Amino acid sequence: MRLTTKGRFAVTAMIDLGLRQNNGPVTLAAISQRQQISLSYLEQLFGKLRRHELVESTRGPGGGYTLGRKASEITVADIIVSVDEPIDATQCGGKENCLGDGSRCMTHDLWTSLNSRMVEFLDSVSLQKLVDDQLAKGVVVESTPQVKKAIFASPVVKPMRVNAPNSVFALGNAFSKS
Repeated sequence: MRLTTKGRFAVTAMIDLGLRQNNGPVTLAAISQRQQISLSYLEQLFGKLRRHELVESTRGPGGGYTLGRKASEITVADIIVSVDEPIDATQCGGKENCLGDGSRCMTHDLWTSLNSRMVEFLDSVSLQKLVDDQLAKGVVVESTPQVKKAIFASPVVKPMRVNAPNSVFALGNAFSKS
């Protein structure tokens, strides 16, 4: 079995989300910046994760993603399968047509057995365990989301409301009525 970047990035992004969701929804831009994963690639992955209800999205200012279930209820196998990553070491993709003529290769049963062990292992590792492992390694999680504040060179002055004529003609009319 070869795990491609799709599965690796999905697991990495989910760990990042699991570490930081207690501060509110996490933006894909923040995950992209921290994990050095393309934002457009993350958008594709999170679309699939959302369809499999592993994450939930919140729109608008302060929006982003949160886990769709408890981290302890999400397994690595759930994440990998949700992004369409096949967990299969057979040459035939499990179709038992390894040689192309409808017959199986001599090692088909070996690779099928490996597949079931891989799925069993990945299904036994929860996202919560991976999050806890990162915290045990000393990964620092910001206590509050970093919000960039605008800095203005001069203070904002609100316009004053004046009850006066706004043109020369209005001024002339104001004097002629008095």
